[in-house]
Amino acid sequence: MADIGALLSALLLGIVEGLTEFLPISSTGHLILLGEAIGFQGPPGKAFEIAIQLGAILAVIWIYRAMLWRIALGMWRPRTVERYYAVNLILAFLPAAVIGATLHGPITARLFTPWVVAVALILGGVVIIAIERYRPQAWIDSVPEIGPLAALLVGFGQALAMIPGTSRSGATIITALAIGVERRTAAEFSFVLAIPTMLAATAYSLWKARDSLDLAASGLIAVGFGAAFIVALVTVRAVLAVIGRIGFAPFGWYRIALGLVILGWLALR
Repeated sequence: MADIGALLSALLLGIVEGLTEFLPISSTGHLILLGEAIGFQGPPGKAFEIAIQLGAILAVIWIYRAMLWRIALGMWRPRTVERYYAVNLILAFLPAAVIGATLHGPITARLFTPWVVAVALILGGVVIIAIERYRPQAWIDSVPEIGPLAALLVGFGQALAMIPGTSRSGATIITALAIGVERRTAAEFSFVLAIPTMLAATAYSLWKARDSLDLAASGLIAVGFGAAFIVALVTVRAVLAVIGRIGFAPFGWYRIALGLVILGWLALR
């Protein structure tokens, strides 16, 4: 049985995963920094990391369950909204799938450091603010209208998120805004695109760690999973409700401030 301190750390990490996974502020970056700050040692075999990521993505599946069911049934019929939606998802998923399978190992080994996270946070924040200020007039108001080329561009944007601190949702949303997608539609596409991307990443992580997985610390895993699921449910719904009014610039300023604080902390420690 895990001690209270470890359970509280698992709870905190699950909350942070659920809060940051679908905001353009980098969940991986926050988890790397928080884990180092509190000295959390999860169960071996990446079981904890896999569990909290799965909790977050299941929250999105639950929110969009009716739409996903309609897409699954309607994607086989030509010239339907569901078909266009599914094609866009597939095209946007492919770049990250191919590049991720090729470069996941080297990137994880060399770039998962607080220094990289801090710099990526700052650069990403500058890009978000610039795109929000100078982006073209939105002319794409729904995901099926995005089109194959634009969907591929969003997919290549998503591939950049393999660099810790970049943010998967941030990269996809900002790419979508840059090509004329309306804010709420950009957020929806990013959230739904996370489903195949994160499920594939989770399956890949499970396969790579299959020989070292240890589920003995089931209490830590359950706490982290539950926290990530509940907080992601609230976060995604809140973002969809307000993002059309507030935009993404506040997240850009937050990234810059956090990145500068981290650089200062790294320089002084």
